[in-house]
Amino acid sequence: MSEVKLLNKGEKFAHASVGAINAFEGKQFLKDATGATSCEISFGSLPCGTAVPFFHCHKNNEENYIILSGSGKFQIDNEVFDIAEGSVIRVATGCSRNLKCTSEAPLTYICIQARENSLGEFTMTDAEITESENLM
Repeated sequence: MSEVKLLNKGEKFAHASVGAINAFEGKQFLKDATGATSCEISFGSLPCGTAVPFFHCHKNNEENYIILSGSGKFQIDNEVFDIAEGSVIRVATGCSRNLKCTSEAPLTYICIQARENSLGEFTMTDAEITESENLM
């Protein structure tokens, strides 16, 4: 099982790591490690032939799955479709979901969970260019 490590933390940031993605195993949630207040992010990895051991749905939060490696099947209610590295799947509230690895390599993914319909301004509508000294 992989473990989240808090690497660095300041008043306005937290830097955590789950380690090398190609060696990641299991499921790790990051909210507590980073102190996130807007969403939950988790890393998951399923070995060949393995599915998440349960179906689930959310009442308030949509989930966005980003497939990092491997391939498999994704089921939302009664619909099943193929997924592979590079797939991005948004799942709305109130519907059951699950995923299964069908590739020889593990299916590794990120899941981002946030309140459905909460995104207001984003990208440059929520940003401004700042004057900062480049210390890198």
